[in-house]
Amino acid sequence: MERITVALRAQDPISQAGVASQLRTRPEVSVTEWGEGDDSPQIVVVVVDTVDEAVLTMLRHIQRTSTSRTVLVTTDIDEQKLVSAAECGVAGVVRRSESTPEHLVQVIGTVARGEGHLPSDLLGRLLEEVGRLQGQVLGPRGLHFTGLAAREVDVLRLVAEGYDTADIATKLAYSERTIKNVLHSVMTRLQLRNRSHAVAYAMRQGLI
Repeated sequence: MERITVALRAQDPISQAGVASQLRTRPEVSVTEWGEGDDSPQIVVVVVDTVDEAVLTMLRHIQRTSTSRTVLVTTDIDEQKLVSAAECGVAGVVRRSESTPEHLVQVIGTVARGEGHLPSDLLGRLLEEVGRLQGQVLGPRGLHFTGLAAREVDVLRLVAEGYDTADIATKLAYSERTIKNVLHSVMTRLQLRNRSHAVAYAMRQGLI
């Protein structure tokens, strides 16, 4: 079995040494030095007490300069801090009180396979937070977590149904220029090749 390469970033040397000593005894992982770019380990384990601005800056740096996926081990985290961490590329979260070597290695393996991990109570609260943000913040502005506004979804739905630009303009009471601009904006912003690609994207997101 190929070992997962793991680098550690901790806020204090005691935590760094403690987690390193636990992981070095595990056959599933290989503890390595932190590297950037092509030399990036598969996983970076970040060990902190709380998710503050300094930690978010560290997480953004990892996301920006490496190909590594990040597992966050933290004492204190709530749903808002979790959203901030997720925006910085964190794919797995483990509470320090639950970070036995067995559990940490299990989460590292999960994240290395391209999946994610959250404590079950945080997952429920995160879903509630996402719903609140959509309903109270994004929805009133015509925005969605998918990156598409309500008008853009309407246009793509009609494209998927086979209507041309003139028909869509008539149905939605917009000018043809507006419909073309909406489609151009979606394709440019999301780097989609053409209308069919845009429709496929919307379908994958469950919008149409």
